Amino acid sequence: MRLKRAIYRALGQRPPVYRRVGIEALERNWSFRRSMPDGVTILIRLLVMRGRVPAPASRALIPITPAPRWIVYFIYLPSGGLTAAHRYTLERLHAADARLAVICATPDGDVPAELHHQADALYWKGLGGFDFSAYALALHEVAERSSGADVFVLNDSVFGPFVPLDSLWPAMRWDLTGFTASAELENHIQSYAFHLKNCTRGRLRRLRAIFPRHSASDTYRDAVYSRESRFAAQAARSMTVGSLWYADNRRAGDPSVFAALPLLNAGFPFLKRSLLGKNARFYGPDEVPDRLRSLGHPVDEIVLSGTADTKVEE
Repeated sequence: MRLKRAIYRALGQRPPVYRRVGIEALERNWSFRRSMPDGVTILIRLLVMRGRVPAPASRALIPITPAPRWIVYFIYLPSGGLTAAHRYTLERLHAADARLAVICATPDGDVPAELHHQADALYWKGLGGFDFSAYALALHEVAERSSGADVFVLNDSVFGPFVPLDSLWPAMRWDLTGFTASAELENHIQSYAFHLKNCTRGRLRRLRAIFPRHSASDTYRDAVYSRESRFAAQAARSMTVGSLWYADNRRAGDPSVFAALPLLNAGFPFLKRSLLGKNARFYGPDEVPDRLRSLGHPVDEIVLSGTADTKVEE
């Protein structure tokens, strides 16, 4: 983080804000505004955009079928087993008025047997490619097998949801709705969860730079700098884009980290796993676990085992 700040200063640019903030530092119901990427972002994109590989192997175990709305949940399981946190999320997703599709990444082609009973559609994919390869697989399957459906997408870098999902559908007012957005790198919606209306082949053709069918990111930097941070700008060329909450990088940095608990108090449905991992230093040792307990979320397994790195965007 010190090196990153030094680079920003050397380029004469304001570094991101790395401190906790209240809800007043965020903008609510933000419509996407295009911004220029900073010099650091431009430089890194030039270096990492060559990091592409063929899309990981995948297989439909229970295919997508026609439905008006799909929920897509990406689970990364390098060890092959579900956690209590996964089961908490699955139970709440299954309760929503929508079909549930699970994309499960494991090393050997097998998925936990219980997923066959919890999901309306189930796909296996290899471990490579990061979360955007899972998103691409799911969205292309929806476009082909359930054309025109609305799709809510999330990955297992978050705990929750802590509110009924059906209560959120009216807030999905844009064609592409994010839950949080940030000005870091450039204005973008954060890709751990988003809602896409009217998923069709034509819509995905216009998003092919973000969700290519046959290639994937080879590095974490490529996934962030070439896909996540460009997703909203690419989508805004052909659809409306916005987010429930936005941080302008002057008053607040990453809202999912630095305003996490105020967001929960305001009815936000998710909490990032990284608050018990790489971003735990911004919180007291019991602060996040105690909040999870108050929400009825299982905690002991998480605290005792740690939060293993996941191939998703933090």
